[in-house]
Amino acid sequence: MTPDQMEARIVRYGDLRPCKTAFIDAHTPGSDRKENFTIIGGGVSEAADQHVHIRETPGFNIGAAGQPPGCRNSLHSHRTAEVFFVLKGRWRFFWGRWGTAGEFIAEEGDIFNIPTGIFRAFENVGTDYGMIMAILGGDDAGGGVIWAPQVITDAKDYGLVLGENGRLYDTKKGQHLPDGVKPMPLLTEEELKAFPEPTTAEVIPNHVARYWDLMALSDRQPCKVIGATGVLRDRPGFEVEFLSRNSIPDTPYKFDRHEVLMPMRGHWRLTWASGRTVLNPGDTAAIPPGLDHSLAPSMTGESSLYRVIATDDPAGPTGRLL
Repeated sequence: MTPDQMEARIVRYGDLRPCKTAFIDAHTPGSDRKENFTIIGGGVSEAADQHVHIRETPGFNIGAAGQPPGCRNSLHSHRTAEVFFVLKGRWRFFWGRWGTAGEFIAEEGDIFNIPTGIFRAFENVGTDYGMIMAILGGDDAGGGVIWAPQVITDAKDYGLVLGENGRLYDTKKGQHLPDGVKPMPLLTEEELKAFPEPTTAEVIPNHVARYWDLMALSDRQPCKVIGATGVLRDRPGFEVEFLSRNSIPDTPYKFDRHEVLMPMRGHWRLTWASGRTVLNPGDTAAIPPGLDHSLAPSMTGESSLYRVIATDDPAGPTGRLL
């Protein structure tokens, strides 16, 4: 693989292209300043103009959300796994039908494997622009977003209508539902009963891992964060590992399946037979199966990285309350 071919498989943080109208709450006050990024795979964006950096999916999708202080993403659910880690800032995650069932504050580097089937939302409660990185299960990320009914209702007051085809239409721009396409129906009260309302005490022990705990656990070997034997035990169609400075030797290795590298802190030297490059915080690198390569911090100081590896587990409902 030539350096140019490898570079085509790396999405640099500085090259990320945002979409500001990716979802139905894009005009709703409090949510109207957020930016969404689709890095690997089509994700779950509802906007036709969402830029996709790498379309080939490794069995899961990678995305990101960037938000200024005070900006929130509205209550929604997914049919497959949704995992976030905080790249920058301080974030409040909250969940439940009305967002009042539970909550916690995530700091930089913390990771949250959200239980499938609950309504969840998040907001930047820090003082600067924040960024969270997302891993979504399945090649099609579960087919889309399930919104809490009030989110769809509120959005209509600000001109956005979601079609049952999963696409957004902005009536303020003269857009209307195409012939034969009905609005996305609201969930009924009976359907809403199927969405759990777990408490904070039920969620945090089995679904949240803190950055500094992972740094300690990864001192001599990679720390399995999400997996059948992970700190957070789950099988969502991928595994997540956490690496720090002393986790792996600077010798070649390879996997027989897709691997995605997502640096959190420090600069990481990626080397393969015909080249080398440096991965920086916020970059995303898609390593193809069977490629011999090595990975090591390129400078002194704090270094950490999340590694996502495809598995043969089906990307169905996961992240169950354990």
